[in-house]
Amino acid sequence: MDLIHGEGVNELFQVQCHLYKQVFSYIDSMSLKCAIQLAIPDTIHNHGQPITLQELVSKLNIHPKKTSCVHRLMRLLVHSGFFAKTIVHENQEKEKEEEAYTLTPSSRLILKDNVTSLSPFVLAMLDPALVSPWQFLGDWFPGSELTPFEKAHGKGVLDYCNQNPEYNNIFNEGMASDSRLMNLVVKDYKPIFEGLGSLVDVGGGTGTVARIISEAFPHMKCTVLDLPHVVANLPDSKNLKFVGGDMFQYIPPADVILLKYEALKFDSYITVWQWILHDWSDEECVNILKNCKEAITSRGKEGKVIIIDVVVNQEKDKHDVTTTKLLFDALMMVVLTGQRENKKEMLGEAVLGGRL
Repeated sequence: MDLIHGEGVNELFQVQCHLYKQVFSYIDSMSLKCAIQLAIPDTIHNHGQPITLQELVSKLNIHPKKTSCVHRLMRLLVHSGFFAKTIVHENQEKEKEEEAYTLTPSSRLILKDNVTSLSPFVLAMLDPALVSPWQFLGDWFPGSELTPFEKAHGKGVLDYCNQNPEYNNIFNEGMASDSRLMNLVVKDYKPIFEGLGSLVDVGGGTGTVARIISEAFPHMKCTVLDLPHVVANLPDSKNLKFVGGDMFQYIPPADVILLKYEALKFDSYITVWQWILHDWSDEECVNILKNCKEAITSRGKEGKVIIIDVVVNQEKDKHDVTTTKLLFDALMMVVLTGQRENKKEMLGEAVLGGRL
């Protein structure tokens, strides 16, 4: 039976299923956010063994009438890979079997007490401040606003954070939690930082990454450069200090300038990942890189610029990795003016063409 362009009934249902999956994919994200808000991963972890539905409802102080709703939420999160199910026995005689929930590697990554917990990142990314601009994406394309975020809120994300202290704290904590994964990277790539006397972390926020590096290399003088309201009242330490400023105007001299996200691989002296350059247009990136060049050459010797940024490589990356990178790219389009491209496009003429 031909229905649409020669598609049979089974094929049509598969296409419909694919369409519905995309339409309702936000439910996965919001269910994960709900699980974090209810502290479900931590409750299962603290229970010390697989937890039954009734035990979970009791520990979460959920109204008994909503037990079936918790079951439906957990069923979805199990299907999405955030939890797993196992069978437990109600008594030693094993007369009655019951399903129970356990953690998976993904849910262990959002345990709030873990050093590498990404719970704050999830909550920051799924806050209404970042979710609502997607409702304006279709109206933004024919308009004149720089970003859908600006169309939604009447201001850019940096001004929004500056004027909304509550979300600013959520956002900064989210970025800090993401940056803590650098602990793993520094240990594996110490040679990249060895022999350097000074480092400036440009846009380093509250100093999570710079603090990790300063502790790993006590001889290195580390500086965090960020907007004055971000670094205000942050305490300096023996080899770590905070400087308020504007990277578009000036970057303090150092042996190495760090523009970061979270690291997965290095390419010579350039690390390719994400967070600073991905936020800005090509022209703004060139301006930043020019200031980086001036900072590492102002003392009469050459230094390093370590760029940590996400790079799309659809030919080599696995499908899930490419999907994640493309989603980050779309996020940058909606929230800021940056973009995720391949390495040559990302660095562009600014580095490879000699514009610096």
